[in-house]
Amino acid sequence: MASRDIRDVLKSRGITEEKIISAAMELYFPHPGVETQERAEAEFRREMDLALSDPNLALLIYAAILLEGEGERHNLPNLNPSDYENDLSCLIADEVLGLSIAKYVGGYKGLFDYVRYDKAKPGILSQLGPFLDDALAGLIGGVSANMYTRAAADPGSRN
Repeated sequence: MASRDIRDVLKSRGITEEKIISAAMELYFPHPGVETQERAEAEFRREMDLALSDPNLALLIYAAILLEGEGERHNLPNLNPSDYENDLSCLIADEVLGLSIAKYVGGYKGLFDYVRYDKAKPGILSQLGPFLDDALAGLIGGVSANMYTRAAADPGSRN
């Protein structure tokens, strides 16, 4: 068993599971199998727990955390600190990381949900730097896609 869990690392930065779920639910829409927000929250939590148990996903999120820390200290190589702080369009590594996480977790459907969350930046996403907002938008997008897909495939199994 790993001595550190990515949830604990995120929590040390003020990013709790509840804040992630809250951000996800800001763009919730009723769907077969998740007709209520209460049901969607439970299903999202289940899907997120499954996703976050994957060490590869944990490492991708951890990479975003490390990049964010280096950006905050103005230590990112070949990147002007103001470009980091303003999340300028020339900075695309953050988008690539978010897209990679979304596709890893939720396939192409995850990519579409990632774009929704990346543009809207609900909840905690609006408070994070360029690497973490995209990494968590990717996580939320992938998890949301899985939640809606599984719920639609078997809407009556979790009543």
